[in-house]
Amino acid sequence: MEDAPIMNPSASALLTDLYELTMAQAYLEQGMDGTAVFELFVRKLPAHRNFLVAAGLEQVLDFLSRLHFTKEELVWLDQSGRFSAGLLHYLETLKFTGDVDAMPEGTLFFPHEPVLRIVAPLPQAQLVESRVMNLLNFQTMVASKAARAVLVAGGKPLIDFGLRRAHGAEAGLFAARASYLAGFAGTATVLAGMTYGIPLYGTMAHSFVQAHGDETLAFEHFAHSQPDNVVLLIDTYDTEAAVSKVVLLARTLKATGITIKGVRLDSGDLADHARKVRCILDEGGLLQTQILASGNLDEYRLRDLIHVGAPIDSFAVGTAMTTSSDAPSLDCAYKLQEYAGLPCRKRSEGKVTWPGRKQVYRYYANDGHVDHDIVTTLDDQRPGEPLLQPVMKNGCRPAPSPGLAELRRHAAAQLGQLPKSLRSLEPAPAYDTRISTALQSLAQTVDRRI
Repeated sequence: MEDAPIMNPSASALLTDLYELTMAQAYLEQGMDGTAVFELFVRKLPAHRNFLVAAGLEQVLDFLSRLHFTKEELVWLDQSGRFSAGLLHYLETLKFTGDVDAMPEGTLFFPHEPVLRIVAPLPQAQLVESRVMNLLNFQTMVASKAARAVLVAGGKPLIDFGLRRAHGAEAGLFAARASYLAGFAGTATVLAGMTYGIPLYGTMAHSFVQAHGDETLAFEHFAHSQPDNVVLLIDTYDTEAAVSKVVLLARTLKATGITIKGVRLDSGDLADHARKVRCILDEGGLLQTQILASGNLDEYRLRDLIHVGAPIDSFAVGTAMTTSSDAPSLDCAYKLQEYAGLPCRKRSEGKVTWPGRKQVYRYYANDGHVDHDIVTTLDDQRPGEPLLQPVMKNGCRPAPSPGLAELRRHAAAQLGQLPKSLRSLEPAPAYDTRISTALQSLAQTVDRRI
């Protein structure tokens, strides 16, 4: 019989790679517990991406503030026979005591720009690497995908429908959060509504219609059960025949004070069906009844539907966004930039890093759009907008984190500052990110030392 699993695996300090623990043990054995500086950045953009949207910082801060090893975890580590008594003793009282600087969630960023910096004793900063990357990678990936959909939707509401094909429970929740931060109107994931206060949207499934046998009866039962949210799925059998039934039913429901809020299309040629459905609704006097479309949508299909003028009022986006199907991972890295007061850098072929503690300054064109960024050393203060802000000091938050509504407004403002070329779904010339003379000089100094 297997041992009972950890009740909340996502909160466990063991959600890490083995080498984080083996390195920590070796560090402690050698007395290497000086101050380390790690920075997280993305080496290159995924194909067809012109920008990224930072997301997941709140979950990183939650993880760091709660970092500890339970008695059960320590017993398991001990019984594994892999680890020394010294490491286990260290882990018994482990808590994160470091500083964190980061770009606020919703901030646009580009390759080689540090989006987060951790300054902490070396074993601490090393141990948190895997989970910090895991949290920021996923939400940033989804938020960036969702932002592309928001940009092409032209203000039409977008809804997250992706839970059922998300890669696990946490991914479903985080995708709902990230997409809402990026500008989606809401989600169908109920727990995301409770956890994050995200507006909930939903209709019905084809099974509801099939279970009734009679399509009109199914619509009627649903309307009486959900009188304030009557959105009916009309493509189970024949879309146009179904919407004609909706028109007739609406007259009956009107007498009971129930209004049909919308109909949902989920298959076929959505633009063609939408035109025919709109015509039938309007001729039947349902001018205010809206059309919601779903079914394997992504930003490219949204663009096409809007381009041809399909009379669709809102869209539900699921699998493609929740999994970021065309770019399901980021080439992100969490690298040591300074230890015991000495800047350092990696010089591996194709993976060279810039040394030391850094800041990113953003500059804007006269029209208010982003123009270029400068990555420089932390002490090289410049007149631009500094993007990295302190979010944790000595393991504690200096101020409450912004709420999701505030982060959402920040993301919207950031997207509004994108120039036309970067808003496109097609690859654009790379954004102008400059490496300062001061940082280049520091790299040369480090190279001479090593």
